[in-house]
Amino acid sequence: MSEKPTVLFVCVHNAGRSQMAAGYMTALSQGRVEVLSAGSAPKDQINPVAIEAMAEEGIDIAGNVPKILTTEAVQESDVVITMGCGDTCPIFPGKRYEDWELADPAGQGIDSVRPIRDEIKARIEALLAEILPVTV
Repeated sequence: MSEKPTVLFVCVHNAGRSQMAAGYMTALSQGRVEVLSAGSAPKDQINPVAIEAMAEEGIDIAGNVPKILTTEAVQESDVVITMGCGDTCPIFPGKRYEDWELADPAGQGIDSVRPIRDEIKARIEALLAEILPVTV
């Protein structure tokens, strides 16, 4: 892994789970991780309930735009986290891949999205502990 690891979050629509994960990674890594997110079939906008759930945490993802998953994004990443997109993500040797099984927040209300958000935060904190060197 390079000095500054790159983490790519992928879900189908790049409108909920991957955007929340990218928001947390950006905020919690304090710039020590390059963060990318994409979708295999991106929507035209971020899920408004995901925006609301992250705003409750003080993280603004409202300005983000869903992006299409590219081979280049996977190639330039050290860690690729998929969330419900199955085999649509290209696989390259030597990269770390994880599939996070998380409920899809699409079409759900804020009370259903909060536990998904909280699970993502816990996973981001664990991932950060693994990929970033401990600073004293």
